Amino acid sequence: MRGVSEIACLLGFDVTEPAELVLQIAVPSPLTETLSVDAVELPGRQHYLRAEPGKLIVEYRATVGPQPAPAPVTAFDRIVAMRPSRYCPSDRVTGFAATQFGSIGDPTATVRAITEWVFEHLAYTVGSSGPTTDAIDTLLTGAGVCRDYAHLVATLCRALDIPARVAAVYAPGLSPMDFHLVVETALDGEWRVWDATRLAPRQTLIRIATGRDAADTALATTLSGMLTMPEMTVLAIADGDLPIDDHVALVSLGEAAV
Repeated sequence: MRGVSEIACLLGFDVTEPAELVLQIAVPSPLTETLSVDAVELPGRQHYLRAEPGKLIVEYRATVGPQPAPAPVTAFDRIVAMRPSRYCPSDRVTGFAATQFGSIGDPTATVRAITEWVFEHLAYTVGSSGPTTDAIDTLLTGAGVCRDYAHLVATLCRALDIPARVAAVYAPGLSPMDFHLVVETALDGEWRVWDATRLAPRQTLIRIATGRDAADTALATTLSGMLTMPEMTVLAIADGDLPIDDHVALVSLGEAAV
């Protein structure tokens, strides 16, 4: 069984006028946790707070034990995970997806092929994308970071009628350390996790938030006011040795043992 993992983050904001923001940095089922700011907890472990002008430092720490596997895929889950979304315009790549992967047939083999293709055809390049970059932009430029890899995989899966969603996670073993975004696809009624960057073992990932794309899983969302976040530090340490991940086997978040 997986042991206890330690996670933490520090976010430094420069607030130039009174602001409202929502944070998604807390994990669903911590053993212990601390949050350095007073905030109202919302559904989905989101935290709402108001910030006055000046420097705002947010620190979150938690210990995490074995996590439950995702609930089985429901009919509503499938509907939501099949729809085009802001960063995953799957309706615009149906021709490309069908030509490239449509002949495979088996959904699991198709997802494996899509993930392999994205890994081989994108260059992981920090600074190559921005907050408005969607999967089409990534497909055309051939470069991105974890969110771009996840968006492209999810988009190609949806274009081939395979339900796909994204999950923001803490990722022990990730280098350089950061928040991470991966994909979950519905296969035979279960959510299976895929990481086309191959930068961290899927077996140790710790879920933060789940959604259609990064618009649903952003670590910080500004509702009003003006602020920037020039400082961010993330820590994620798994108990014991990190597992070897071939990125081919079927893995569910929280399911596999370390």
